[in-house]
Amino acid sequence: MPSYNTSELRKGLKVQIDGDPYLLVECNFVKPGKGQALYKCRLKNLIRGTTLDRTYKSGDSLDAADVEEIEAQFLYRQQDNFVFMDNASYEQYELTKDQLDDAWKYLKEGMICSMVLFNDSPITCAPPNHVNLKVTYCEPAVRGNTATNLTKPATVETGAEFICPAFIEMGDVLRIDTRTGEYIERVKE
Repeated sequence: MPSYNTSELRKGLKVQIDGDPYLLVECNFVKPGKGQALYKCRLKNLIRGTTLDRTYKSGDSLDAADVEEIEAQFLYRQQDNFVFMDNASYEQYELTKDQLDDAWKYLKEGMICSMVLFNDSPITCAPPNHVNLKVTYCEPAVRGNTATNLTKPATVETGAEFICPAFIEMGDVLRIDTRTGEYIERVKE
């Protein structure tokens, strides 16, 4: 199994600790007055979502995680399970709502997502950075409220709720940033 030396540690690296895959979220290099250099790292468990703080000395090494990133198409939702298909092999994968975290809010049928596999089983899935979602319900706009920066909640076709400007009406299509969950703009279709 390949491994990384501490000098190769950087944000976004996927490593394996005690048999679990971790994502390196933060890595700070610290050189004390005397003694050897230290690497203070914050790691996120890709299966459970927990974080871990570890300090490594220069010269230490970490095993590379056996993770594979594939493109998968979202097929359908079945209660709290979401079914995806690998575009290359046509193999189907199921993820639960807990495994998807907030990503379920953006999933539309037929959408191409980036899925991470660990030992050939899916652990997470990320939708594209921007998605267009149709508003299925929101409070009607009040006349004269367009000049100020008023917001209101709007429910979209996936069942999720987003905060949007007061001028949005039912049937409008919103562009949402999936990384932050924020409204970007109203889209004309």
